[in-house]
Amino acid sequence: MKKIICLFVFILSLNSVNAQRKETYLFIGTYTDGKPHKGIYVYSLDLNTGELRFKSNTEALVNPSFLNISPNGKYLYACTETKLSQHGNISSFAIDSINGKLKFINKQSSNGENPVYVSVHKNNNFVVSGNYSEGNMSVFSTNIDGSINSFTQSIQFSGKSINEQRQEKSHIHSTIFSPKNDYLFLPDLGSDKIWAFKFDAQINKPLTPIDSLNVTSVAGSGPRHLTFHPNQKYAYCIEEMSGMIAVYTYHNGKLTGIQRIMSNQKLAETYSSADIHISPDGLFLYASNRVENTISIFSIATNGHLKLVGFVSTFGNTPRNFNIDPSGNFLIVANQSSSNIVVFRRDLKTGLLKKISQEISVPNPSCLQFKQYTQK
Repeated sequence: MKKIICLFVFILSLNSVNAQRKETYLFIGTYTDGKPHKGIYVYSLDLNTGELRFKSNTEALVNPSFLNISPNGKYLYACTETKLSQHGNISSFAIDSINGKLKFINKQSSNGENPVYVSVHKNNNFVVSGNYSEGNMSVFSTNIDGSINSFTQSIQFSGKSINEQRQEKSHIHSTIFSPKNDYLFLPDLGSDKIWAFKFDAQINKPLTPIDSLNVTSVAGSGPRHLTFHPNQKYAYCIEEMSGMIAVYTYHNGKLTGIQRIMSNQKLAETYSSADIHISPDGLFLYASNRVENTISIFSIATNGHLKLVGFVSTFGNTPRNFNIDPSGNFLIVANQSSSNIVVFRRDLKTGLLKKISQEISVPNPSCLQFKQYTQK
């Protein structure tokens, strides 16, 4: 009798596990040529084949060029009205995890022209944006329904560097939380700096500048995006204008440079490197290089140093953004100028990429973000 009961309990638990499935959504931000259009597209990713299936899109959005998802998976925040001669906005949306649809909640002024990056604190209570053209950043508190309040703190930066055309003033290009979310780092393409702030989520104005932790990059390098290793010991910054990757050790808010390595395949007079990500297992780093339209592949040593593994064509023009799905099996590239999304299967042992047959057409894609949901 006991054996029968145990078998029955086992079958029930097995059915419960089988009843749950994981749905991986890919959220795509785009440029809409400054006019209201569909804007944000949502696809589901088949974790076995890499196939993308259309789920939904928004309507009447202007240039929702960069996106981020709240850690709890309930809300999406987007830089909207970007790349215009007026202040942009940060818009919030509720995510329906069952059908992948987005519902607009509200928006607030970013307090600057051309917001290019938005981050969400791990407690879901703060959103931070960087305004490229204005050279400033803003902090917003959020409400329990995902809506955002008017900015509570905004900081203007001043600075320039050696390129008179592109570095005439500060250009904040990303807003990156430290692994524990207790610091915030702001790569500034215009002044060749990475600004460092202490972040206290217990107060309304959470940012305190820590000048001793600021990083001065090589003159003319143009720091753009920054990512931390899963082990929290290293950080990697893609430098747009030098075409290089700067490697740092990280400890308690301090970044210390240990290596710089070329990300581009060919030497050139002008570089335009863009995005950078690390595989979930921490073994490989990838970077996108516009102009030459490649993804560079590096292995990561135990001491944080990078070693070149190879390059792959993005099969399109201007790979502004790319991302790796949560399983680590696929890397997906958004080619902005050629309006195509390309899926690569990752070799988990070598880090190399192989294009799968499917690719999809999306107008001027500029940002890719993944979120995985468990469904019954």
